[in-house]
Amino acid sequence: MDAMHSYGVSATQYLQTHYSDAQGWFLFVSFAADLRNTFFVFFPIWFHLRESVGIKLIWVAVVGDWLNLVFKWILFGERPYWWVHETPYYSNTSKPQIEQFPMTCETGPGSPSGHAMGAAGVYYAMVTSILAIMLSNKKTMSTTALYLRSSLWALFWTVQICVCLSRVFIGAHFPHQVIAGVITGMIVAEVFNRQQWIYRASLQKYFNITLFLLSFAVGFYLLLKAVGVDLLWTLEKAQKWCVNPAWVHMDTTPFASLLRNMGTLFGLGLGLHSPLYTESKKSGSAPFRISCIISSLLLLHLFDSIKPPTHTAALFYLLSFCKSATVPLVTVSIIPYCVSGALSLPSKKQL
Repeated sequence: MDAMHSYGVSATQYLQTHYSDAQGWFLFVSFAADLRNTFFVFFPIWFHLRESVGIKLIWVAVVGDWLNLVFKWILFGERPYWWVHETPYYSNTSKPQIEQFPMTCETGPGSPSGHAMGAAGVYYAMVTSILAIMLSNKKTMSTTALYLRSSLWALFWTVQICVCLSRVFIGAHFPHQVIAGVITGMIVAEVFNRQQWIYRASLQKYFNITLFLLSFAVGFYLLLKAVGVDLLWTLEKAQKWCVNPAWVHMDTTPFASLLRNMGTLFGLGLGLHSPLYTESKKSGSAPFRISCIISSLLLLHLFDSIKPPTHTAALFYLLSFCKSATVPLVTVSIIPYCVSGALSLPSKKQL
């Protein structure tokens, strides 16, 4: 395993040396691949254009990230930025020097890559959904269908390669970790492509699944802790080896990710079963959809700028759950209801 890790460090060093001019691009890609953009950008757009795709994106992102957390706790994956300092592998040679960046110092285990897994799952779900929508018309010419498939899959793999290279470039992951992330992300998305019950799940089912996922993760953590396994071992390494303590963020800890995802899933269930959603669903015009998308993106952008206080971990996790639950709730029910009311005002005045 040390040889594989050494190869990964060499890959990071090579990218940082020969592609230093692309630093800004790699940092942007890592930022764009964060699942936060799925919840705050992709979901609002897709939900108001094609509701089923928006719902599927949330399920793929949430369940995929939950599985990523469990895999990380099982696999105990190292990260290059701390492994290179602690390994005895370089005892007889000079230790490679790799540069760190604000997004390098993530606090969880490294395998599989959450960014790679999330990006693969979300983009796979979007590409397959677009193909299903565009090719549902049997009159579509075979050459057009071939061109569309080729273009979308080329775009998909371009995004995945960029995400993988960016995670290796910043020293957050080894190459085998990002490859594992892409494969598992695609598998998760393909599984949900075949599920129909998620579109008609009751509020009780949303509650039960949220509670199960949360209880399983917490129970797994407590069980391993009881037998002497500390699943937060990576937090100490991040704090020790990160060159800038300000780059170690609480929102990258495993429990922050867990509570954020559980809040998002439960918030989606609340929104879909809200009386406001039922009322606003009667409107489906193009101006209504566009207004909902623009309003959602603007409001969620402002909402995302509100950061929960980090001085108390329990309070931070609670507020993260509530904030995450609010995002789909607002997108699905509150904004469409308000937009529907605003667009109906002129017609009411004419009466």
